[in-house]
Amino acid sequence: MKVKSSIIQNKFIRVQTLNYGASLFEIYHKKKKINLILNLGSKENYRYKHPSVGSTCGRYAGRISNSKFKITNKKFILSSNEGKNTLHGGKDGFSYYPWKKLNQTKDKIIYQLHSRDNDQGFPGNLTVSCTYQIRNKYLIIKYEYKSDKSTHVNLTNHSYWNLEKNKKKMIYNHDLKLNSHKYLQINKYLIPTGVFKKVKNSIYDFLSFENIGKKLNYFKKKKLNAKFKGFDTTFVIKKNSRNFVGSLKNNKSNIEVNFFSNLPGVQLYSAQNLKYKKKLFPYQGICLETQYFPDTPNKKNFPSTLIKPNKKYTCFTKIKIT
Repeated sequence: MKVKSSIIQNKFIRVQTLNYGASLFEIYHKKKKINLILNLGSKENYRYKHPSVGSTCGRYAGRISNSKFKITNKKFILSSNEGKNTLHGGKDGFSYYPWKKLNQTKDKIIYQLHSRDNDQGFPGNLTVSCTYQIRNKYLIIKYEYKSDKSTHVNLTNHSYWNLEKNKKKMIYNHDLKLNSHKYLQINKYLIPTGVFKKVKNSIYDFLSFENIGKKLNYFKKKKLNAKFKGFDTTFVIKKNSRNFVGSLKNNKSNIEVNFFSNLPGVQLYSAQNLKYKKKLFPYQGICLETQYFPDTPNKKNFPSTLIKPNKKYTCFTKIKIT
Protein backbone atom coordinates (compact mmCIF):
# COMPACT_ATOMS: atom_id res chain seq x y z
CA MET A 1 0.00 0.00 0.00
CA LYS A 2 1.16 3.54 -0.78
CA VAL A 3 2.14 6.01 1.89
CA LYS A 4 -0.58 8.66 1.89
CA SER A 5 -0.33 12.01 3.63
CA SER A 6 -3.11 14.29 4.83
CA ILE A 7 -3.11 17.83 6.21
CA ILE A 8 -5.31 19.44 8.85
CA GLN A 9 -4.79 23.05 9.86
CA ASN A 10 -6.08 26.33 11.26
CA LYS A 11 -4.52 29.77 11.49
CA PHE A 12 -2.09 28.66 14.25
CA ILE A 13 -0.97 25.12 13.39
CA ARG A 14 -0.58 22.85 10.37
CA VAL A 15 -0.41 19.11 11.03
CA GLN A 16 0.59 16.58 8.40
CA THR A 17 -0.25 12.93 9.09
CA LEU A 18 0.55 9.64 7.34
CA ASN A 19 -1.55 6.50 7.00
CA TYR A 20 1.43 4.28 7.91
CA GLY A 21 1.46 4.04 11.69
CA ALA A 22 -1.22 6.78 11.84
CA SER A 23 1.91 8.91 12.15
CA LEU A 24 2.53 12.58 12.77
CA PHE A 25 4.92 13.79 10.04
CA GLU A 26 4.80 17.50 10.80
CA ILE A 27 3.45 19.83 13.49
CA TYR A 28 4.13 23.23 11.96
CA HIS A 29 4.02 26.41 14.06
CA LYS A 30 2.78 28.94 11.52
CA LYS A 31 3.85 32.09 13.34
CA LYS A 32 7.37 30.82 14.10
CA LYS A 33 7.62 28.88 10.81
CA ILE A 34 9.08 25.84 12.59
CA ASN A 35 8.21 22.14 12.39
CA LEU A 36 8.22 20.98 16.02
CA ILE A 37 8.87 17.25 15.51
CA LEU A 38 11.39 15.04 13.75
CA ASN A 39 10.51 12.91 10.74
CA LEU A 40 12.23 10.41 8.45
CA GLY A 41 12.65 12.85 5.57
CA SER A 42 11.03 10.87 2.77
CA LYS A 43 7.49 9.69 3.47
CA GLU A 44 8.27 6.41 1.71
CA ASN A 45 10.62 5.55 4.60
CA TYR A 46 7.56 4.94 6.79
CA ARG A 47 6.80 1.74 4.87
CA TYR A 48 9.82 0.11 6.48
CA LYS A 49 11.09 -0.46 10.02
CA HIS A 50 12.13 2.69 11.86
CA PRO A 51 12.35 3.92 15.49
CA SER A 52 8.58 4.67 15.66
CA VAL A 53 9.17 8.28 14.60
CA GLY A 54 5.87 10.11 15.12
CA SER A 55 3.95 6.85 14.98
CA THR A 56 1.18 5.26 17.02
CA CYS A 57 2.64 2.47 19.17
CA GLY A 58 0.52 -0.59 19.96
CA ARG A 59 -0.92 -2.96 20.79
CA TYR A 60 1.21 -2.28 23.81
CA ALA A 61 3.44 0.79 24.02
CA GLY A 62 6.51 0.22 26.16
CA ARG A 63 8.01 -3.05 27.31
CA ILE A 64 6.49 -6.34 28.44
CA SER A 65 8.91 -8.58 30.34
CA ASN A 66 9.78 -12.00 28.91
CA SER A 67 7.23 -11.41 26.13
CA LYS A 68 4.38 -13.03 28.03
CA PHE A 69 1.49 -12.47 30.41
CA LYS A 70 -1.51 -14.31 31.82
CA ILE A 71 -5.23 -13.53 31.69
CA THR A 72 -7.29 -15.68 34.09
CA ASN A 73 -4.48 -18.26 34.24
CA LYS A 74 -4.16 -18.57 30.46
CA LYS A 75 -0.65 -17.77 29.26
CA PHE A 76 -0.04 -15.68 26.13
CA ILE A 77 3.34 -15.68 24.39
CA LEU A 78 4.14 -12.49 22.49
CA SER A 79 6.47 -11.54 19.67
CA SER A 80 9.91 -10.65 21.09
CA ASN A 81 11.77 -7.76 19.50
CA GLU A 82 14.13 -6.50 22.25
CA GLY A 83 16.06 -9.49 23.47
CA LYS A 84 13.61 -11.68 25.37
CA ASN A 85 11.16 -8.78 25.85
CA THR A 86 8.44 -7.15 23.78
CA LEU A 87 8.70 -3.45 22.92
CA HIS A 88 5.92 -1.30 21.40
CA GLY A 89 3.76 -4.27 20.44
CA GLY A 90 6.35 -6.64 18.99
CA LYS A 91 8.16 -7.14 15.68
CA ASP A 92 5.20 -5.90 13.68
CA GLY A 93 3.61 -3.35 15.96
CA PHE A 94 1.06 -0.72 14.95
CA SER A 95 3.81 1.74 13.95
CA TYR A 96 4.40 -0.23 10.74
CA TYR A 97 0.81 -0.95 9.66
CA PRO A 98 -1.07 1.08 7.05
CA TRP A 99 -4.15 2.48 8.79
CA LYS A 100 -7.41 3.23 6.97
CA LYS A 101 -8.47 6.88 6.77
CA LEU A 102 -12.10 6.93 7.88
CA ASN A 103 -12.90 10.61 7.68
CA GLN A 104 -11.30 14.03 7.30
CA THR A 105 -12.39 17.64 7.67
CA LYS A 106 -10.29 20.82 7.62
CA ASP A 107 -9.28 20.41 11.26
CA LYS A 108 -9.82 16.70 12.03
CA ILE A 109 -8.75 13.31 10.66
CA ILE A 110 -9.66 9.81 11.84
CA TYR A 111 -7.65 6.64 11.16
CA GLN A 112 -8.73 3.09 11.94
CA LEU A 113 -6.89 -0.21 12.29
CA HIS A 114 -8.16 -3.78 12.72
CA SER A 115 -5.75 -6.05 14.57
CA ARG A 116 -6.63 -9.73 14.29
CA ASP A 117 -6.80 -12.23 17.15
CA ASN A 118 -3.27 -13.47 18.04
CA ASP A 119 -1.61 -10.51 16.29
CA GLN A 120 1.94 -10.56 17.77
CA GLY A 121 0.52 -13.04 20.31
CA PHE A 122 -2.14 -10.73 21.80
CA PRO A 123 -5.65 -12.16 22.23
CA GLY A 124 -8.76 -10.68 20.66
CA ASN A 125 -9.83 -9.04 17.43
CA LEU A 126 -9.11 -5.40 18.25
CA THR A 127 -10.42 -2.31 16.47
CA VAL A 128 -8.58 0.95 17.14
CA SER A 129 -9.28 4.47 15.94
CA CYS A 130 -6.84 7.37 16.14
CA THR A 131 -8.21 10.89 15.85
CA TYR A 132 -6.10 14.00 15.33
CA GLN A 133 -7.95 17.26 15.81
CA ILE A 134 -6.86 20.89 15.92
CA ARG A 135 -8.78 23.28 18.16
CA ASN A 136 -7.31 26.79 18.40
CA LYS A 137 -3.72 26.25 19.67
CA TYR A 138 -4.38 22.64 20.72
CA LEU A 139 -3.59 19.39 18.93
CA ILE A 140 -5.84 16.69 20.38
CA ILE A 141 -4.97 13.00 20.03
CA LYS A 142 -7.75 10.55 20.89
CA TYR A 143 -7.64 6.76 20.84
CA GLU A 144 -10.77 4.58 20.96
CA TYR A 145 -10.51 0.81 21.05
CA LYS A 146 -12.62 -2.32 21.49
CA SER A 147 -11.87 -6.06 21.46
CA ASP A 148 -14.02 -9.19 21.26
CA LYS A 149 -11.85 -10.83 23.97
CA SER A 150 -10.20 -9.69 27.16
CA THR A 151 -6.79 -8.31 26.26
CA HIS A 152 -4.18 -5.73 27.24
CA VAL A 153 -3.94 -2.44 25.34
CA ASN A 154 -1.62 0.54 25.78
CA LEU A 155 -1.45 3.15 23.01
CA THR A 156 0.73 6.23 22.63
CA ASN A 157 2.09 8.63 20.06
CA HIS A 158 5.86 8.42 19.71
CA SER A 159 6.79 11.86 18.35
CA TYR A 160 10.33 13.16 18.86
CA TRP A 161 10.00 16.84 19.79
CA ASN A 162 12.64 19.41 18.88
CA LEU A 163 11.59 23.06 19.16
CA GLU A 164 14.75 24.41 17.51
CA LYS A 165 14.55 25.73 13.95
CA ASN A 166 17.83 23.95 13.20
CA LYS A 167 17.18 20.33 14.20
CA LYS A 168 20.92 19.52 14.26
CA LYS A 169 21.15 21.52 17.51
CA MET A 170 19.72 18.59 19.43
CA ILE A 171 17.66 19.01 22.62
CA TYR A 172 20.29 20.43 24.97
CA ASN A 173 18.74 23.91 25.09
CA HIS A 174 15.27 22.67 25.96
CA ASP A 175 13.72 23.00 29.43
CA LEU A 176 11.24 20.51 30.84
CA LYS A 177 8.72 20.50 33.69
CA LEU A 178 6.69 17.44 34.73
CA ASN A 179 3.73 17.12 37.08
CA SER A 180 5.26 14.10 38.75
CA HIS A 181 6.51 13.30 42.25
CA LYS A 182 7.32 9.65 41.47
CA TYR A 183 8.95 7.56 38.76
CA LEU A 184 9.24 3.81 38.15
CA GLN A 185 12.45 2.03 39.11
CA ILE A 186 13.77 -0.18 36.29
CA ASN A 187 16.15 -3.13 35.96
CA LYS A 188 19.03 -3.57 33.50
CA TYR A 189 16.54 -4.49 30.76
CA LEU A 190 14.59 -1.22 31.28
CA ILE A 191 11.69 -3.21 32.77
CA PRO A 192 9.92 -1.69 35.81
CA THR A 193 10.61 -3.55 39.04
CA GLY A 194 7.25 -2.50 40.50
CA VAL A 195 8.90 -0.04 42.90
CA PHE A 196 7.85 3.63 42.89
CA LYS A 197 10.67 6.07 43.65
CA LYS A 198 10.37 9.71 44.73
CA VAL A 199 11.84 12.29 42.36
CA LYS A 200 12.74 14.77 45.10
CA ASN A 201 16.47 15.57 45.27
CA SER A 202 17.22 13.20 42.39
CA ILE A 203 18.17 13.57 38.72
CA TYR A 204 14.52 12.71 37.97
CA ASP A 205 13.16 15.87 39.60
CA PHE A 206 11.37 17.99 36.97
CA LEU A 207 8.84 19.58 39.32
CA SER A 208 10.05 22.97 38.12
CA PHE A 209 11.63 23.75 34.76
CA GLU A 210 15.01 22.02 34.37
CA ASN A 211 17.51 22.27 31.53
CA ILE A 212 17.66 18.95 29.69
CA GLY A 213 21.27 19.44 28.59
CA LYS A 214 22.45 19.78 32.20
CA LYS A 215 20.48 16.71 33.21
CA LEU A 216 21.97 14.65 30.38
CA ASN A 217 25.49 15.63 31.43
CA TYR A 218 24.87 13.68 34.63
CA PHE A 219 24.47 10.46 32.64
CA LYS A 220 27.23 11.21 30.14
CA LYS A 221 29.83 11.54 32.91
CA LYS A 222 29.08 8.03 34.15
CA LYS A 223 30.39 4.82 32.64
CA LEU A 224 27.09 3.48 31.43
CA ASN A 225 25.77 1.40 28.59
CA ALA A 226 24.52 3.69 25.78
CA LYS A 227 20.86 2.90 26.51
CA PHE A 228 21.28 4.32 30.04
CA LYS A 229 22.98 7.56 28.96
CA GLY A 230 19.77 9.52 29.27
CA PHE A 231 16.14 9.12 30.21
CA ASP A 232 13.94 6.18 29.28
CA THR A 233 11.83 6.66 32.35
CA THR A 234 8.17 6.35 33.30
CA PHE A 235 6.93 9.24 35.40
CA VAL A 236 3.74 8.88 37.44
CA ILE A 237 1.47 11.84 36.76
CA LYS A 238 -0.03 13.44 39.85
CA LYS A 239 -3.80 13.52 39.48
CA ASN A 240 -5.19 16.99 38.91
CA SER A 241 -8.37 18.58 37.56
CA ARG A 242 -6.60 19.95 34.47
CA ASN A 243 -5.03 16.59 33.50
CA PHE A 244 -1.75 18.49 33.30
CA VAL A 245 1.26 16.32 32.41
CA GLY A 246 4.10 18.73 31.75
CA SER A 247 5.67 21.46 29.62
CA LEU A 248 8.56 21.56 27.17
CA LYS A 249 10.05 24.86 26.07
CA ASN A 250 12.94 26.34 24.12
CA ASN A 251 14.00 29.85 25.04
CA LYS A 252 15.73 30.52 21.72
CA SER A 253 12.69 29.80 19.54
CA ASN A 254 10.42 31.02 22.36
CA ILE A 255 8.08 28.07 21.84
CA GLU A 256 6.39 26.18 24.66
CA VAL A 257 4.40 22.96 24.37
CA ASN A 258 2.07 21.91 27.20
CA PHE A 259 0.75 18.36 27.57
CA PHE A 260 -2.54 17.24 29.14
CA SER A 261 -3.86 13.66 29.34
CA ASN A 262 -6.21 11.33 31.20
CA LEU A 263 -3.50 8.63 31.22
CA PRO A 264 -1.57 7.81 34.43
CA GLY A 265 2.00 8.10 33.15
CA VAL A 266 4.39 9.67 30.68
CA GLN A 267 7.46 7.96 29.26
CA LEU A 268 10.32 10.42 28.96
CA TYR A 269 12.81 9.30 26.33
CA SER A 270 15.81 11.51 25.55
CA ALA A 271 16.62 9.59 22.35
CA GLN A 272 20.09 8.43 23.46
CA ASN A 273 19.74 5.45 21.10
CA LEU A 274 18.10 7.27 18.19
CA LYS A 275 19.72 6.40 14.87
CA TYR A 276 18.18 6.34 11.42
CA LYS A 277 20.40 6.14 8.36
CA LYS A 278 22.21 9.51 8.24
CA LYS A 279 19.09 11.51 9.07
CA LEU A 280 18.51 11.12 12.81
CA PHE A 281 21.00 11.01 15.68
CA PRO A 282 21.14 10.51 19.47
CA TYR A 283 19.67 13.37 21.55
CA GLN A 284 18.15 15.02 18.47
CA GLY A 285 14.62 14.81 19.86
CA ILE A 286 12.75 14.11 23.08
CA CYS A 287 9.67 11.93 23.49
CA LEU A 288 6.88 12.58 25.97
CA GLU A 289 4.75 9.47 25.55
CA THR A 290 1.54 9.68 27.56
CA GLN A 291 0.49 6.12 28.39
CA TYR A 292 -0.16 3.40 30.94
CA PHE A 293 2.90 1.93 32.62
CA PRO A 294 5.24 -0.56 30.91
CA ASP A 295 4.85 -4.23 31.90
CA THR A 296 1.49 -3.59 33.56
CA PRO A 297 0.18 -7.04 32.44
CA ASN A 298 2.77 -8.53 34.85
CA LYS A 299 2.46 -5.96 37.65
CA LYS A 300 -0.63 -6.15 39.85
CA ASN A 301 0.16 -2.86 41.61
CA PHE A 302 0.01 -0.80 38.37
CA PRO A 303 -3.19 0.77 36.94
CA SER A 304 -4.76 -1.97 34.83
CA THR A 305 -4.52 -2.13 31.04
CA LEU A 306 -6.86 -5.13 30.82
CA ILE A 307 -9.95 -4.39 28.74
CA LYS A 308 -13.21 -6.33 28.80
CA PRO A 309 -14.79 -7.85 25.69
CA ASN A 310 -17.05 -5.66 23.51
CA LYS A 311 -16.58 -2.54 25.64
CA LYS A 312 -15.24 0.68 24.11
CA TYR A 313 -12.34 2.43 25.82
CA THR A 314 -11.07 5.97 25.22
CA CYS A 315 -7.92 7.89 26.11
CA PHE A 316 -6.72 11.32 25.03
CA THR A 317 -3.78 13.70 25.02
CA LYS A 318 -4.12 17.44 24.42
CA ILE A 319 -1.07 19.40 23.34
CA LYS A 320 -1.13 23.20 23.60
CA ILE A 321 1.38 24.93 21.34
CA THR A 322 2.33 28.53 22.12
